[in-house]
Amino acid sequence: MTTTRNFRKITAVALASALLGGTSYATYEHFGKPDTISTWVSNATPFMKARLDGKPGGSTADAPATMIPADFSFASKKATAAVVHIKSTLKPERTVSQMQIPEEFRDLFGGRNPFGQQAPEGKMEKPQATGSGVIINPDGYIVTNNHVIQGAETLEVTLADKHTYKAKVIGSDPNTDIALIKIDAKNLPALSFGNSENVEVGQWVLAVGNPYNLTSTVTAGIVSAKGRSINILGENAKAPIESFIQTDAAVNPGNSGGALVDLNGNLIGINTAIASQTGSFAGYSFAVPSSIAHKVVEDISKFGSVQRGYLGVGISEVDAAKVKSFDLKVDEGVRVENFADESAAKEAGIKIGDVITKIDGHAITSVPQLQEAIAQHKPSDKVTVTVNRDGAEKVISVSLKGISEPSVADRSSSAVMEQLGIELKDLTNQQKKEYSIGSGAQVTAINAGKIRQNTDMEEGFVITKIDKTPVANAREAVKMLQGKKGGVMIEGLYPGNDETQYFAIGL
Repeated sequence: MTTTRNFRKITAVALASALLGGTSYATYEHFGKPDTISTWVSNATPFMKARLDGKPGGSTADAPATMIPADFSFASKKATAAVVHIKSTLKPERTVSQMQIPEEFRDLFGGRNPFGQQAPEGKMEKPQATGSGVIINPDGYIVTNNHVIQGAETLEVTLADKHTYKAKVIGSDPNTDIALIKIDAKNLPALSFGNSENVEVGQWVLAVGNPYNLTSTVTAGIVSAKGRSINILGENAKAPIESFIQTDAAVNPGNSGGALVDLNGNLIGINTAIASQTGSFAGYSFAVPSSIAHKVVEDISKFGSVQRGYLGVGISEVDAAKVKSFDLKVDEGVRVENFADESAAKEAGIKIGDVITKIDGHAITSVPQLQEAIAQHKPSDKVTVTVNRDGAEKVISVSLKGISEPSVADRSSSAVMEQLGIELKDLTNQQKKEYSIGSGAQVTAINAGKIRQNTDMEEGFVITKIDKTPVANAREAVKMLQGKKGGVMIEGLYPGNDETQYFAIGL
């Protein structure tokens, strides 16, 4: 019998549905005194284990094989004090009936609505959703999931002591579903990042968050697997990185962005998704490891965006079929299938057919493990890659590269783009595949101009047609708009939403 499982982000308990865009925000704010994982781990408070023979304390060495935690109260108190409730007020869902048609455009349709619908009367109620977050710095820095804050007009954070603050987004990374926000507060209780690389399967963990708006909820479970990829981040991410910690600690909608902690109360993961057919907890939950989350928030706080290095390889996991098909000499690792343009791995001497078995001396047995290992590095970092090539082990030093940005249309060179107040870029091949479109141009910025003044278009919108003529790329879109007079119809979509959106403007 085949069982179908649906993997869901444990997003917010939504009071109304809303279209969530894929925009990442960035500023150049810094933590006051950013710590490192090693500092946080070394300062962690040790926990006591209870022995089944009833003798308290004692070292692990002289304890019996079967051990249970004394209790979870220490970690629970520490974690609940630093986990917050986040309420997002979202932008109304876009529908053609919400559109305001400029005077110039109405003339083309004899004063009637070209979409055949009447604009709604009265003010629309804005939808809201809730989630969780974790204070990681006493000065008000909070880590959460990108999907918790995505598309929000305003964010309200409620602390464990019931104090409420408005929050601003410092930055977000759809590739890992991690975001950093900040409230204007000082001397807050904060959790330290633990080292998720040291987490072991079978280890006790606690999940802390606000499921179904039940604030400060703690559940316990064990780590049931590491390095899980459940293919859930691709809807908003260009290069998703999934290497989740899987646990059986109960989490539900509203737990998104909450803490997964060890028995020291150290943050080892950010709860992100559940495996469920109903939308509620059904046995397994997934958390972004702290090794990834820490790198993301540290980069955002220091540089304004994530600095991520890439090997530039297409890879697949080694299994019995590949061993037989390619006559591989190892039965574990990741096989190099192809190279990206300007591949760092190819330039360093790695070849198609090589099996990557280690990164910096650490064993690699799966694609998520490799992604997690590389995700902790920035461009120009050197990593040691151990490969098996026809039975011979080779150690190769690779200097990682960043991903080159797609070409951006020069807004300053076009008067019409200044008039509209938007900036465009070409879509990557991967984006075209993800959005199921052959061509288009993506809006990367909306500045002062007619688009902002007359429409509710948001950054991330993909223009596919202008006056029903397909748009090939960003420069083609600029050329098409330059020659327009009067009313112009812009057609396209938002990533993650197949519904076609229309915006009417006058030039």
